[in-house]
Amino acid sequence: MIRLTVLYNLPEGQPEDTFLEWRLSEHQRNNEAMPGVMRTDFARITEHWPVGAMPTYRFQTTVEWADRASFDDGFYNDAVQAKLSLDLEKLGDYAFVISEVLVESAG
Repeated sequence: MIRLTVLYNLPEGQPEDTFLEWRLSEHQRNNEAMPGVMRTDFARITEHWPVGAMPTYRFQTTVEWADRASFDDGFYNDAVQAKLSLDLEKLGDYAFVISEVLVESAG
């Protein structure tokens, strides 16, 4: 499985409630509609560890595909990349991490 993790902050002065309205509706639907997506979630980061660690990012999005070919077809799709370039304008600093999940377990 391939997992895309995006960690990010909002730009200075952008109201969080306005961002959340967009992120929880239109943008969530867009993430779910990317070709091959099996699962996607969005989180607000509320704590950092160890205690006293400086916060780095406020939000996290994860998106999962079954395999590398599905990820490449879905994420690097021209239409997805064009939309992503516009969506990134809503963010401040960000980091994209692409990982291959080697083991997975459920509680």
